[in-house]
Amino acid sequence: MFKTLRDAFRIKEVRRRILYVVLMLVVIRLGSQIPVPGVNTDFFNSFLNNGTDAFSFLNAFTGGGFTNFSIFALSITPYITSSIIIQLLTIAIPKLEEMQRDGAEGRKKINKITRYLTVGLALFESLAMAIGFGNQLILEVNAVNIIVVAVSLTAGSAFLMWVGEQINDKGIGNGISMVLLINILSRVPQDMITLYQNFVAGRTIAKAALAWVIIAAIILALIFMVLVLNGAERRIPVQYSKKMVGRKLVGGQSSHIPLKVNTAGVIPIIFASSIMSLPGIIVTFTGKTPGGWGGKIINMFSSSNWFNPQDWLSSLGLILYVVLVIFFAYFYTSITFNPIEVADNMKKQGGFIPGIRPGKATVDYLNSVLKYVIFIGAAGLTIVAVIPFFFNGMFSAQVSFGGTSLIIIVSVILETMKQMESMMLVRNYKGFLND
Repeated sequence: MFKTLRDAFRIKEVRRRILYVVLMLVVIRLGSQIPVPGVNTDFFNSFLNNGTDAFSFLNAFTGGGFTNFSIFALSITPYITSSIIIQLLTIAIPKLEEMQRDGAEGRKKINKITRYLTVGLALFESLAMAIGFGNQLILEVNAVNIIVVAVSLTAGSAFLMWVGEQINDKGIGNGISMVLLINILSRVPQDMITLYQNFVAGRTIAKAALAWVIIAAIILALIFMVLVLNGAERRIPVQYSKKMVGRKLVGGQSSHIPLKVNTAGVIPIIFASSIMSLPGIIVTFTGKTPGGWGGKIINMFSSSNWFNPQDWLSSLGLILYVVLVIFFAYFYTSITFNPIEVADNMKKQGGFIPGIRPGKATVDYLNSVLKYVIFIGAAGLTIVAVIPFFFNGMFSAQVSFGGTSLIIIVSVILETMKQMESMMLVRNYKGFLND
């Protein structure tokens, strides 16, 4: 990786793109420190520190902007939600499906719809928070201040969406992913300080060193699991029959269909975490904490209560979380990978899977393989996500750096490095042709 970066800085065009990305990321971090006018900036900080983790998932994606209630408090989560909604709607609405298949022009129209939906969602979320928290958040509750909060948060989210698109055009890597990456990485130093205070401070040198070794081993093990999960794939062999084109016999090549083990990426974890945090958010907005069994059920939905030695009953919520992750892994893959379409395309091109008849038999075979592959990927995702929950509950680590964050960090870095290497390769080809 470091060798690639060193070689990239030697090329003017690549160096310019890298510096542009760095500049945009600095702007994002500066904006995360600018508070929304007329609000109590300490409210969410004390709110989250009191053990309420209904918004901790959002706070991890905003790089602390939510805790400070900055103009970037919503980050790009409205854009991510909008993109997922549009992707799901393309399956249900024929007009959107037609746009998706209409090449570059169709994608431009879909992107335009996604932008409008992003602004609408950001406005709805900001109004919900301004009205829901009321005088706890806003210093003086009136229509003007509510509008100021809503406009500030909506404008901040729209600006981050624009920054992501600018990085796509003038920088390196996926812009939206880069915004997420810098926000997540900005929380790592604070997490390291928290780990130091919980496990190292006040202990002997030997115990402190052992604690750091264990922490490093756990982090490295998680990174290794994410790398394996990110790169693992099942390759289904495909053989193409020979055919006459003019006087030549062409075809007969062998290829394969790559089925990624983690086909859905972090989408299942995001969906599952959002659903699990929904009851806590509703309770927070109503301001009424139920007692008895109602309170115990609400505690089950909170990941901060899982693996707590004093409250093992709340850990039952983890079962629902695992079920949701597996369900959304199957659901999301089913709408992004169509075995019928793949089998039809293979048949049209004269391809077939050795030992499997074209048509329905191929579809059935792809479905059977896909079921096992998705389950393995979902199980791997669950393990990576649950390990941080275990240490947070058993040892009160209380860090925002979780499995979801780690998957995003590794995936974005790998994707960016590949794009950088591709740009360098293209540049070398151009130089060779010019010579």
